[in-house]
Amino acid sequence: MTWVKICGITNLEDALLAVEAGADAVGFVFYEKSPRCVSLEAAREICSRLPERVEKVGVFVGASSTVGDVIAQAGLTLAQIYARAQSGLTDQFLMQLPCRVISAIPVGNLRENELCGFHVSDKTRERIFAALIDSGSSDRPGGTGERFDWRAMTDLVNRLDLKFVAAGGLTPNNVIEAIQILRPWGVDVASGVEARPGKKDPAKVRAFVNAVREIDRKAG
Repeated sequence: MTWVKICGITNLEDALLAVEAGADAVGFVFYEKSPRCVSLEAAREICSRLPERVEKVGVFVGASSTVGDVIAQAGLTLAQIYARAQSGLTDQFLMQLPCRVISAIPVGNLRENELCGFHVSDKTRERIFAALIDSGSSDRPGGTGERFDWRAMTDLVNRLDLKFVAAGGLTPNNVIEAIQILRPWGVDVASGVEARPGKKDPAKVRAFVNAVREIDRKAG
């Protein structure tokens, strides 16, 4: 089945909504410039109330020395990191993190055989949980609410030697099309299921997950 992540969670009500709707993961943004930025204290409280089976994903920009501490203190199970060119994710950084990493790549930075700062050796490649391709650029790494050209990227993403998660501009109305074109391992949504930045719309969350599960059922 397609892995589903509901990102930009800022409160317990929305986290429980995502779980009830059938999401596999919830995401907490720790990027101060994001309107969905959440405090460490709030994320820790929410994570403590969620089922163990649900992945708790922290979203970070850059390979800061504080990432490991936030992961441990909040009780996160995955770290989604938008690497900066000047602070790529080195073997040393990956090995010291207490969980595996989703390598988040703005589509504007995606190049063949390059994971935008994720220059890792074979020995630490197992620390990469998946690659997430998002609409955006170095200046605005994610959370744009805009879709990228899915058809133009199919050949390139298919050559990634990693599980691939599609993000950027997904909604309940277009996620089926995105899955049909990109055939990702997973999908990630934030603004596409919101009532306003940082607050989810229950009907949209349920419709998004239901749309993904419907295409999963049809695929058999």
